[in-house]
Amino acid sequence: MRRRAGDAVELMDAPDCDPAKLERTYRQFALVNRLFAGWRLLYVKELRPFLSPDTVTTVLDIGSGGGDLARLLTLWSRRDRLKIDVTGIDPDSRAHSFAAATVHSPNVRFVQAGSAGLVREGQQFDVVISNHVIHHLQPAELARFLSDSQALARRLCLHNDLRRSTAAYALFALAALPFRGSFIRADGLVSIRRSYTPVELTAAAPPGWHVQRHAPFHQVLIHRPAHPDD
Repeated sequence: MRRRAGDAVELMDAPDCDPAKLERTYRQFALVNRLFAGWRLLYVKELRPFLSPDTVTTVLDIGSGGGDLARLLTLWSRRDRLKIDVTGIDPDSRAHSFAAATVHSPNVRFVQAGSAGLVREGQQFDVVISNHVIHHLQPAELARFLSDSQALARRLCLHNDLRRSTAAYALFALAALPFRGSFIRADGLVSIRRSYTPVELTAAAPPGWHVQRHAPFHQVLIHRPAHPDD
């Protein structure tokens, strides 16, 4: 745990991984993220202040995986009678196929793409988010990812990720025991080993970004672009 295992590989990233286990993993992500990732608090504290009952707020979810976060945000906003439109992008065709085939709100769409392609197209969104993406990135990749995020976001960038520690590893090893028949436990443990500490993430992030401790064993990398009306 003292050193980041940046070169470790997760089982689900293998192109020839078991497709049944992979689909089960995408399905279980919905519960895992609701239990551990702390997005309800991020929605209330960071996202909901941007939402309005009259004007649609556009959100880009980079690395959307199985699409559970995009659908969850639209569910919460609908309950609050606020308008939101979420686009989830993922370059992995398997993740895109699963997300696109799952029943979701008409205010959610999924596109097989990476952030660089959207930057080249000149697209922009009010808010750019990601969940459990940063630990996949080496520092040089992280710099490009954050540069893309800044180019794509008008109002807020919010990247939620794991925070490496021995306690996180030990507790997740126990908490994930019920998630059988998927890659959740094995890959989750690898993900914790690959994740940054707050000090490491602060050092890797460019100026204008700040790291905030979040839900148990999570941290959020935040950037707030200057708005023309401010």
